[in-house]
Amino acid sequence: MRRVVTGHRNGKAVILEDGELEPVVTPIVRTVHLGVTAPDPEIPPEGPEVPKETTFTTPLPGGSRFHVGTLPPDDVVIARAKERGMDVVAWWEEHFHDRFGMHATDTIDYDIILSGECWLELDDGVEVQLKAGDCVILNGTRHAWRNRSNEDCVMATVMVGAKRL
Repeated sequence: MRRVVTGHRNGKAVILEDGELEPVVTPIVRTVHLGVTAPDPEIPPEGPEVPKETTFTTPLPGGSRFHVGTLPPDDVVIARAKERGMDVVAWWEEHFHDRFGMHATDTIDYDIILSGECWLELDDGVEVQLKAGDCVILNGTRHAWRNRSNEDCVMATVMVGAKRL
């Protein structure tokens, strides 16, 4: 995915970066980490580059992260993992002590489905089908993304770090 970053030099707006970013691939999702800000970011940012991540981290309260993720159909995720000798469902349950895919972060997330479709599952069992153009605002809620379709779901997400009360 191409990332263009603007900034300032000598009091003028300039392009600081224009280039392709490689996705980070896990057994569950392919993600392009596009940008991250610390709490209380300043304009212009310090340093010659705008920070980007290569691994997933949850932003600190007031910080943010921006990424685009591609979620394959659930059966494809499970089959690919099995081909590599991995039981992804058992792995998730062992590492996260929760049902497959269920998680919560100390963030407010702004999600928009760019293509495909998926289902948002909440911990009370409620599921909402989402299609291209649909938006979700998650307020630190426990949830899972389920792709029950036959095609990838591509979703853009901005996470803003928050303090859980």
